[in-house]
Amino acid sequence: EEASLKGESPAMQELAHIIARVAPAPSPVLILGESGTGKELAARDLHRLSGRRGAFVPVNCGAISPELLESELFGHLKGAFTGAHRGRDGLFSFADGGTLFLDEIGEMPLAMQAKLLRVLETRRVRPVGGEQEQAVDVRIVAATHRTLETEVAAGRFREDLYYRLNVLSLTLPALRERPEDIPALAQHFSRQLSRELNLPAVPWQHSDLTRLCHYSWPGNVRELKNVIERALLLGRLPGDTLPVDSQAAQVSGRPAWDDSGDATTSAEEEASLKGESPAMQELAHIIARVAPAPSPVLILGESGTGKELAARDLHRLSGRRGAFVPVNCGAISPELLESELFGHLKGAFT
Repeated sequence: EEASLKGESPAMQELAHIIARVAPAPSPVLILGESGTGKELAARDLHRLSGRRGAFVPVNCGAISPELLESELFGHLKGAFTGAHRGRDGLFSFADGGTLFLDEIGEMPLAMQAKLLRVLETRRVRPVGGEQEQAVDVRIVAATHRTLETEVAAGRFREDLYYRLNVLSLTLPALRERPEDIPALAQHFSRQLSRELNLPAVPWQHSDLTRLCHYSWPGNVRELKNVIERALLLGRLPGDTLPVDSQAAQVSGRPAWDDSGDATTSAEEEASLKGESPAMQELAHIIARVAPAPSPVLILGESGTGKELAARDLHRLSGRRGAFVPVNCGAISPELLESELFGHLKGAFT
């Protein structure tokens, strides 16, 4: 099933109507909304209904360093800068005839905003190091969780670019503003993730849906999907997996059990979490259940509690044939971390 915005509430039905009406037009669209409300899905719906034959090309403006963003968007010629041993097309070229989705447009540096404004006005791009401009047929859809009027007033976003992008703005409602959509969304994610994870769907009771509807969902639809996935992995009802109030979760004093020495290993056996306490037995049960699934896992705990051992147990029980590769994100300089994780091409940097 193709990813698309979901919802039967009046707000979502009105949004779907507007998207269907404006999708065929080449005008830029600015999508606003809190994190997790589905801004990229709205952009994909705009592209899918546009009739444009080119690609949908998403880019997160806040995830690319300012030094590389111009080359990433417009491309560059061989020798344009130190390390540019060959030319490269930019994302505008890849999106020619299609849609370029500029996510987190509010994070774009001011100097880059001026160049983007020119492209919007002329519909032509000039690669870094080039003299000739190239015509492009690209529909721009931008999104941000920031209030751009505030960013303009603070001098962090160009007023002329804001008005050029804001031909039409779509505001996605927060999930707490459309609680009537929560039961259907929960059922949808349960069916979808049950197929993806090859796990049985969670049985539903009225009390479970009521609890889901009464939760405030600060992470919006993304958080709801994560809760449903967690419920499938743990075999518990979604209502049992909702985050609890942080103050209620605090405990005082020493716990009734203490496995502080159980995370040690001997040289003769494979490194693994150890412990016979109820807490460690429950943890081992959860690890064994969720290990085969491809879902990401976040391991929390104080220093020295055995978080890497838990990760190794997840890998060992997953059946995955590739290697277990640990990396300490805090031990690598920020300048090198992207290359360390994703690699780099010859001449990518000095």
